[in-house]
Amino acid sequence: MGKAVRDVPPKQGGGLTLYVFVAAFVAAQAGLIFGYDLGVTGGVTSFPEFEAKFFPEISGQQGGSQGVTYCQYDNQPLQLFTSSLYLAGIFSTLVGGYTSRRIGRRATILIAGACFIVGITLCAAAMTIGMLIIGRIAIGLGVGLGNQAVPVFLSEMGPPQYRGALNNMFQLATSSGILLAQLINFGVKDVGPFQWRVSLAVAGLPALLLFFGMMLLPDTPNSLAERERPDQARKVLERIRGSRDVEEEMRGIISAVQSSKKAGNAWRLLFSRKRRAELVVSCAVAFFSQINGINAILFFAPLIFKSLGTGQSSSLLGAVAIGACMVLGTVVAILIVDRAGRRQLLIIGGVQMCIAEMIVGILLATGLKGDTLSEGMGVGVIIMFCVFALGFAWSWGPMGWLIPSEVQPLETRSVGQSFATAVNFLVAFIIGQSFLSTLCTMRWGTFVFYAAFLAIAVVFVVLFIPETKGMPIERMHEVWASHWLWGRAGHYHVERPSLAPDRELSTSRKA
Repeated sequence: MGKAVRDVPPKQGGGLTLYVFVAAFVAAQAGLIFGYDLGVTGGVTSFPEFEAKFFPEISGQQGGSQGVTYCQYDNQPLQLFTSSLYLAGIFSTLVGGYTSRRIGRRATILIAGACFIVGITLCAAAMTIGMLIIGRIAIGLGVGLGNQAVPVFLSEMGPPQYRGALNNMFQLATSSGILLAQLINFGVKDVGPFQWRVSLAVAGLPALLLFFGMMLLPDTPNSLAERERPDQARKVLERIRGSRDVEEEMRGIISAVQSSKKAGNAWRLLFSRKRRAELVVSCAVAFFSQINGINAILFFAPLIFKSLGTGQSSSLLGAVAIGACMVLGTVVAILIVDRAGRRQLLIIGGVQMCIAEMIVGILLATGLKGDTLSEGMGVGVIIMFCVFALGFAWSWGPMGWLIPSEVQPLETRSVGQSFATAVNFLVAFIIGQSFLSTLCTMRWGTFVFYAAFLAIAVVFVVLFIPETKGMPIERMHEVWASHWLWGRAGHYHVERPSLAPDRELSTSRKA
């Protein structure tokens, strides 16, 4: 069920050159900033000085009962501090679908870098809650643009047989940013009243690297060809493949460009019956990659641990452990995604995450007495959060960006990635704005609630997501044509039997 067509020449697209690796490293700084801002908020909001300056109504609160323990940080302005980033990201990622297509992937990433620099500066220098929120909104604009353009940039730069690993550099950068933020928070906790300013300012370094690094890099061959610059596209393709023998790949790109121009309005096509499979799968993967509770844990892990009776140092150290597991899991994903495939990672990772959250719910339901957990139960919660983070980092985390970026045809790739990212950010905004209130209302049942969504996600993968590993993005229609459902529901035509290499181009044109 849902297996990809297996007729791809093993070396199609050339090898992974140093130039591609450097381009991926620079572009992935957007992921590092994204991860840093995910990881930094929980630690910063647990600093007493930060609470006293911006959220005095919760500063110094102490739990006295189980209800108070769960509700200690139920504060809408505090939740807005984290979720405002995603509210801005929803808007900017939709704008990014237009700019990525019209002025290029590279230019869109450059604009994202400028937004990051402005937003980080405002947050680090904030004197009022308004200034802090405006800075977060500016960062959110950069996150939306970067998360739309970078996965597409990486998918189009990489050879098919390395596309999964290369695209997962974005997730590795995101996980590394989370860990870096938590290490910085732990390292500056005792430096004085301005420790939160240091934590927020450190993100400026990768922002500068992203902005100035992208100025030295070209756009992708697909984007250049799409904007009627075929000669530049060929030169870039030769450079990133390390060979002049790129005629076949270049013809495939030009053919895809010609098809996309005939297709008409990209947004109309995205929502047409012809592209139903790509739209449904992209949005579903984006939805399930957020509704599993990962952002709730990353946003608020230090606050969760602190409200359960651990001290500030212990809560920050627990967050560091989660960040380390995220990095380790992402490295695993990079090593195996193009061998094991996307479906297997999503299924096994989803089951792992579901079990971990169920155990967290059981531990909190049975072990939270008054306002504290026993030491053993507390360690158990941290371990299960780490198991959850490992599962997310090698499955739904990277696949949430990889799959939407690779399944769309050229004519809908930019807008399709935009819409999937908007879905991702909308769910993240809802979770960020409601998690502490949900925890106050549902208590330990919050984690069982998220586990139920993971069970649904696994069933969805089994039934509806085909395998896409190793398939050139210009030939992705063959994957949909071979699927038990989407092959009937869409207009996907592919010749049988399996294609010979000299017939590949003609089939791509027919698609």
